[in-house]
Amino acid sequence: MEYDIVIVGAGAVGVFASYEFTKLNTNAKILLIDKGLDIEDRLSHYDKNNKKNSRVDIMHGFGGAGALSDGKYNITTNFGGDLHKTIGKEEALTLMEYVDEVLCNFDEKKDLKLFSTGDCDLKTIALRHNLHLLDAKVRHFGTDRNIEILKKIRKYIDKKIDTKFSCTVEDITVLDDKFILQTSTNEQIVAKDVILAGGRSGSKWISKLCTKLDIPFFSNKVDIGVRVELPAEIFKHITDEVYESKLVYQTKQYNDLVRTFCMNPYGQVVMEKSDDLITVNGHSFTDKKLHSENTNFALLVSNTFTEPFKNSNEYGESIARLSNMLGGNVLVQRFGDLVKGRRSSERRMQKCFTRPTLNATAGDLSLVLPKRQLDNIIEMIFALDKIAPGTANEDTLLYGVEVKFYNSKVEVDENLETKIKGLFAAGDGSGITHSLSQASACGVKVARILNEKYNR
Repeated sequence: MEYDIVIVGAGAVGVFASYEFTKLNTNAKILLIDKGLDIEDRLSHYDKNNKKNSRVDIMHGFGGAGALSDGKYNITTNFGGDLHKTIGKEEALTLMEYVDEVLCNFDEKKDLKLFSTGDCDLKTIALRHNLHLLDAKVRHFGTDRNIEILKKIRKYIDKKIDTKFSCTVEDITVLDDKFILQTSTNEQIVAKDVILAGGRSGSKWISKLCTKLDIPFFSNKVDIGVRVELPAEIFKHITDEVYESKLVYQTKQYNDLVRTFCMNPYGQVVMEKSDDLITVNGHSFTDKKLHSENTNFALLVSNTFTEPFKNSNEYGESIARLSNMLGGNVLVQRFGDLVKGRRSSERRMQKCFTRPTLNATAGDLSLVLPKRQLDNIIEMIFALDKIAPGTANEDTLLYGVEVKFYNSKVEVDENLETKIKGLFAAGDGSGITHSLSQASACGVKVARILNEKYNR
């Protein structure tokens, strides 16, 4: 099997690279390959399994981990990755705006508001309480409409892009200026150019490949925290105005940074399986019929380690495993119980006024999270209570643990090309991005560069 270009991974990078190659009618034979299922098969399998969060359904397949996510695209360089440090701020924002335009063109109703934190009153109010609101524009498609958009993009690229699903690229070797891809189906695929787009779940594989090919990479960071769930009315004045509020707080006790992440008004808390770990996440829908009465968001503490410690992801994994050990899956605790130093029992949960959207195990997060991180989270909740009174209510629910693993950051040039000519690393798998918007922008960027090569 010989191709000009092979895209390894059908997540945000792979989807938008394929879209751009199709739109530009790139004069090349192109293959998109992924270890998961095609979008329709993926959704069918997901539904037949009663929406169980199997790794195959949630993390892999056309659309990647973002397919069944909240469908939230943040247009900003203030968070979500460091793409602007590689290609420049102006180009990064332009590409994200372009991604938003493409998504809106594929959206059937075309009625979704583009929220913005620019010049909003919340920024001033937050500053009065030592909370810092990061500037961003955000378009929320919701899980429901996000899936429909991906289905249409999948149909669009079919006229140009070959696809291969349920197939893993086991290894890549370089031979005479070409790449030999060895697959799990015992096939060899030869390519002139390769785009590594393995996403967050492919981080270990990409690190292993970089080690083999002597491509520099580095990483020593992990975010650990909880997912907060409370009645939607508490944050309604914020979510109605800006929808997604990225608030950063520096704790007085440790001077550590804590931030809100992935806010889901009227959403659901969900489990997320990755390998043998179960962590917590959240999403929401645009269809009001699917709304819950709660809003959820993550509170994350960034942990950056110094030499000689290098295993930041393993550190986060060990905390997640401890939570799984105690709770069987995800733990949940009332904020009032946590502050009082007691576990949340089933009896106490039955008296809770906030009705949980996830069936989690009542327990004690202080037995799981390190004291420093837990102290930071508690202090942040009391800070948020000043701009959203009710956040620190006893019945506010905390689910644990939520862990955001940062992929090893691969060394690339301004074209997202590694030191090996023709081998590109893009998106979350490269460690450059941590969001749908920036990862999608990476796909467009690489596709345009390769299009210039093949359409000369």
